[in-house]
Amino acid sequence: MNLLHRLASDVHLMLRRPARMQYAALCYRIRKKTRSPEILLLTSRDTGRWVIPKGWPMQGKWAHEVAEREAYEEAGVKGKAQKAAIGSYVYQKRMDHGLKIPCKVQVHALEVGNLCKNFPEKGERKLEWVDYEEAARRVAEPSLRELILGFGKRMAAALPPEPETSED
Repeated sequence: MNLLHRLASDVHLMLRRPARMQYAALCYRIRKKTRSPEILLLTSRDTGRWVIPKGWPMQGKWAHEVAEREAYEEAGVKGKAQKAAIGSYVYQKRMDHGLKIPCKVQVHALEVGNLCKNFPEKGERKLEWVDYEEAARRVAEPSLRELILGFGKRMAAALPPEPETSED
């Protein structure tokens, strides 16, 4: 029986589809007052859970360009995404017909330069800037949580300290 179970498991793994790929932007800015990184989170349109902007590959666009486009369309932010991914995570995407498929999301850091008043999905999502620790608490996917925490810690450590004011 054990051999039969193992064979069935192996066949299942061979027939399983690989995860679909999406590209995402981890949108951030540095708060002037505290000199600390903030992350932009938005709600998904279907479940209202906290997510980052992401989307499917686009013909003729590199992964970081897709991340930039999704950040604008979903959150109304413009900036430059890093070409190299800072990491990836996997989640279960619910398709329109109810089927869930595994998706691997390649994440690119995007420093936000401009906030747009009008953008394609305005009014369809809630947007909120939060510190990286709060952002990690809000997202559901454990691997995205770890990615946000790692990014935030690296950013915080790389920022120069505030200049001290002398009291004479």
